[in-house]
Amino acid sequence: MDDMAIQAPDVTRVVDLDGTVDEGTDPDLSESAVIDLYRLQVLARTFDEKAVRLHRQGRIGTYAPLQGQEAAQVGAAYALAEADYCFPTYRDHAMYLTRGLDLEDVLVYLLGEGNYVDREDPATLRTFPPTIPIATQLPHAVGTGMAADYRGDDCATLVSFGDGATSEGDFHEGMNFAGVFDAPTVFFCQNNQWAISVPRERQTASATIAQKAQAYGFEGVRVDGNDVLAVYAAVEDALDAAKAGEGPRLIEAVTYRQGAHTTTDDPSKYRDDEEVEEWRRKDPVERTREYLADAHDWSATDEEELREWADRRVAEAVSNVEDRTGLDADAIFEHVYAETPAKLRRQREQVVNDPEVER
Repeated sequence: MDDMAIQAPDVTRVVDLDGTVDEGTDPDLSESAVIDLYRLQVLARTFDEKAVRLHRQGRIGTYAPLQGQEAAQVGAAYALAEADYCFPTYRDHAMYLTRGLDLEDVLVYLLGEGNYVDREDPATLRTFPPTIPIATQLPHAVGTGMAADYRGDDCATLVSFGDGATSEGDFHEGMNFAGVFDAPTVFFCQNNQWAISVPRERQTASATIAQKAQAYGFEGVRVDGNDVLAVYAAVEDALDAAKAGEGPRLIEAVTYRQGAHTTTDDPSKYRDDEEVEEWRRKDPVERTREYLADAHDWSATDEEELREWADRRVAEAVSNVEDRTGLDADAIFEHVYAETPAKLRRQREQVVNDPEVER
């Protein structure tokens, strides 16, 4: 095999690992916007840590941690215009927060009582619920983009997925359709290096995920997914191009899942501590903080106030949601059959009513 075929090119970066900026690459963002990008990352990290604890206490269902991917999710969603469509995946809690949904909406979903958007007006729906089957949201995003294009709407679609999704047929079908029909769709791959326990090199023989776009006739770009400014700039550019009629684009955001795949997973079984520690040194939240300190005089007092606010906001959201009445146990068994069979009735009898959870 040609060596050039297996060499991965460097990622595009704005903020270096020490928090300084490469001259000429900094996107045109105000100080308040950059602080907002950091605030959202800190809120997402704080919520993520709390959600893992809530699962361990039996207070929410299975949870997919996002630690390490805050910059990728916040940067991508922040680039979206209000009219743009967003199709997140099941780990993209920070995308929902960036799109303006409340923490309570995320928690209600994790409690099994909602799907993020079931209370929204369908006519104004722009951010869709997560799909648990891998990659099924990609064709949906392409179709929505094509429909918007046919109607002459000034918008584009962004669809988020992990590196494991590129091994699914829906990925290739969505990419092919987008390429053939010039759909205004941005494919945003959060390459976090692991599809549960399968490393990226076992997912694909290509040097990068970005280069897969070439097979479908459009551009692929590779950015540092731990650099919120680089992600924002790449996604904004791709969205602008899509709206200008230049067709789709694939963005590979190179990042890392610092925690487990879900709270039912044990990553120590398939990866070593040295690898995790290496990526922790590239932590996206810390890099944004260092950039703010270097470029915008972010102080220790600013940091303390932000962390205290995030702690209060998360605690408030948990309290608000857990004070709700909640679903009745019967709801699990409703709308399954027109007439409930004996087997299901027996299962219902085994479910404890109003179980008490020690907090």
